[in-house]
Amino acid sequence: MQSKLSLYRVDIKYIRDLQNKDDKVRSVSPQINKQFRAFVGIIVVCEDKKYCVPLSSPKPKHKDMKNYLDFSKITDNNNKLIGVLNFNSMIPVDESVLTVLDINIKKSDTPATSHYKTLARKELEWCRKNQDAIVSKANKLYKMVTETPEKNRNLTRRCCDFKKLENELMRYLEKNKNENEKLSKTVTTTVRKGRK
Repeated sequence: MQSKLSLYRVDIKYIRDLQNKDDKVRSVSPQINKQFRAFVGIIVVCEDKKYCVPLSSPKPKHKDMKNYLDFSKITDNNNKLIGVLNFNSMIPVDESVLTVLDINIKKSDTPATSHYKTLARKELEWCRKNQDAIVSKANKLYKMVTETPEKNRNLTRRCCDFKKLENELMRYLEKNKNENEKLSKTVTTTVRKGRK
């Protein structure tokens, strides 16, 4: 079932693993000042898969671009372009790799942080108003690219390899599960030794 959309940050290690499999995955690297990249989600695709769509700041080229199956403009109440959604770069997620973005403005926030949070709130408001269209677009794009890529070559070329990324998500979750189990065993063993 589709729940209300929110804004998230995605675990940087997970993003790096995805980028190693597909260079179309959007960066969240601090080295290129993308550590604040937000993702809109969680979007349910094909009834059981969970995806997030990267948000990007508007660039001059976006003004002339039309909304399409893999791209949507986000506008404020005055119809000013404030962001874009890149559906072609959406990624599969699990709650364990997500952190909800705190967009509540606090007295301690710097002017830059307050500005960023105000913008993020406007973007989220637009996304929630257009939630049905966002979910529908994500599902349609996913099906076209994964089920009939030969009929949609140009679109498929622009998109992440969703199936490959889903396999990487499963691998990542399994790896973390194994690491957590090893850590848990180490802690348990240490506690038992300490009791002697």
